[in-house]
Amino acid sequence: MSAYIRFSVSDGIGTVTIDRPEKRNAMSFAMLGDFIETLKRAGEDPDVRVIVLTGVPGAFCAGTDLSDLASIPGGQRGLRGTASERGRWWPIIECPRPVICAIDGPAYGMGAEFTSQCDIRIATRNARFAWNFAHRGLVPDTGAGSWLLPRLIGPARALRLLYTGAPLSAEAALAIGYVDELVEPETLLESAYALAREIQKGSPFSHARIKTLVYEGLAAEVDAHMQRHTRALAECFASADHQEGVAAFLERRAARFTGH
Repeated sequence: MSAYIRFSVSDGIGTVTIDRPEKRNAMSFAMLGDFIETLKRAGEDPDVRVIVLTGVPGAFCAGTDLSDLASIPGGQRGLRGTASERGRWWPIIECPRPVICAIDGPAYGMGAEFTSQCDIRIATRNARFAWNFAHRGLVPDTGAGSWLLPRLIGPARALRLLYTGAPLSAEAALAIGYVDELVEPETLLESAYALAREIQKGSPFSHARIKTLVYEGLAAEVDAHMQRHTRALAECFASADHQEGVAAFLERRAARFTGH
């Protein structure tokens, strides 16, 4: 694992931290590979129920390290997998765990794309978001800006951000619903962990299926969505987590879910 991508687990919460403050957490190609592998590892860790993705204080991810980009021939840049390898492009969406993004600084380019892939965003007033790909002659590099962002904030708002590359302030992001909550920098991680603890009360078996249903449902016809829905519901009814949830309710105690 890269020295710039840190991963720790405590009480069921996995924390992935981008730690390259001298570059405002800009991603080199090596870092990106480690980031993708770390998200995969976190999603497969049986001790992880919820993931918090963050940067060091004052930074989230300033995008691709352009000095690193310049070392790669143009035709080889950016294409880190085939179109069907969704885990290489959308490692956060493909992660089966709920992912909370805690943002305390610029999230530009690839950094903005990563925030879009997270399930819930909590930010401080230091946060800024910019999809500045058109300034580099590119389209949004993970595909999240062109597919997911319009679904999160509407096509007109998304296109304005994509066309202009203009920064979106934390306050404006809150106003349009892109950010769920604004907090002070010193309470950012605790706010994210408090939310993670609330999420932990639910079934991991259910969470994984809810996440898949929501994201795949964004592009699905109702009939196709209901096929997936009924399959997921049948799996839930047959799960140990469902039996435990019912037993905990009847016995008036906290549920002890196992994710099975």
